[in-house]
Amino acid sequence: MKNPLDSAALNAAIEDVHRAGLPGLFAEVRDGEQVWRGAAGVADVATGRPVTVDMRHRVGSITKTFTAAAVLQQVEAGRGLDTPIGRYLPGLVPGERGDAITVRMLINHTSGLAEYFPYAYPSFKAFPALADTGPQSLEDHRFTRFDPAELIEMGLTAPAAGAPGGTPGAYSNTNYLILVRLLEQVTGTTAERYITRNVIERAGLRDTAFPAGPNVDGPHSKLYEAWFGMIDPPRDYSVYDMSWVGPAASLISTVADLNRFYGVLLAGEIVSPSSLAQMQRTVPVVTQEGKRGDYGLGLYPMEGPGQGTFWGHGGTVWGAGALAMTRADGKRQMAVAVNMQRWNKLDSSGKPQPHPIDDALAALYRVAMYG
Repeated sequence: MKNPLDSAALNAAIEDVHRAGLPGLFAEVRDGEQVWRGAAGVADVATGRPVTVDMRHRVGSITKTFTAAAVLQQVEAGRGLDTPIGRYLPGLVPGERGDAITVRMLINHTSGLAEYFPYAYPSFKAFPALADTGPQSLEDHRFTRFDPAELIEMGLTAPAAGAPGGTPGAYSNTNYLILVRLLEQVTGTTAERYITRNVIERAGLRDTAFPAGPNVDGPHSKLYEAWFGMIDPPRDYSVYDMSWVGPAASLISTVADLNRFYGVLLAGEIVSPSSLAQMQRTVPVVTQEGKRGDYGLGLYPMEGPGQGTFWGHGGTVWGAGALAMTRADGKRQMAVAVNMQRWNKLDSSGKPQPHPIDDALAALYRVAMYG
């Protein structure tokens, strides 16, 4: 398990990702008391302003771990993890589904509820197959204030992705918007306020917050969306109203804060050890890109050769991506942030094609996690 930090290898690996075509990225890797921080490339392709490792960044679905932890705190307070959602939110999920779908099924994406996203963004009509999509919806909705109740309704009225409790599950933001409603119902405050007070502040995070508006406060990079080569050159979407995902994927953080959060979470300081064990119980789930993987309660695992299991989450929003992984013993940690998304062009069937960035990022992750 001994894999001390190799600063030279990490510096070379992060530069290789930039050279492969990513405008900018930055990362923090920890091994016990050792810390490496690195950045490569630019935060603004027009001015050449460099990225720096302390930048604040939209971290997308990494937010789901925070939301799941908040729900698990309520389970510890006596709410039922395997209680039907209809018990807490009568009428929100109508009919038999409200009696069949439990809180756990929402957190681990086995509810069978469809993703609302392609209905909120109509020009992405073939999502996730992508063969027939266009980027126009991105521009149309830059400042749209979505009503979460309407987004949930879109997911509920769409054809079901599966039966409640069935596996493999289907990754769906609809699940987490319903969990947000659940949190608000049982705590009597907004989900953002509850998560801030009981998860973000409890973890001692100083640069992590839900956005107050469409801007990222503090030092940050521009965020370049390529939408599979259909936006060329990639366009900056760092200014964007995040109500289209809310507390499912809207959080802003730093790589240092992400490592701190997953470290204290896996140490049992945000939820109890028994709740953490529930978070690490996985089921097979199919992602929005059609890939199959294991998913727990707002966490998923990555395995390294002889290095034990890492737990964490990844996230993407328009132009921004992040991945944060911490080894189960808490000693080795990695958080990486990138300022471009969907660089892979599509073939005639709509399937994303390989890109040098993919291999370069995978190599960075390997050096960061496994030495």
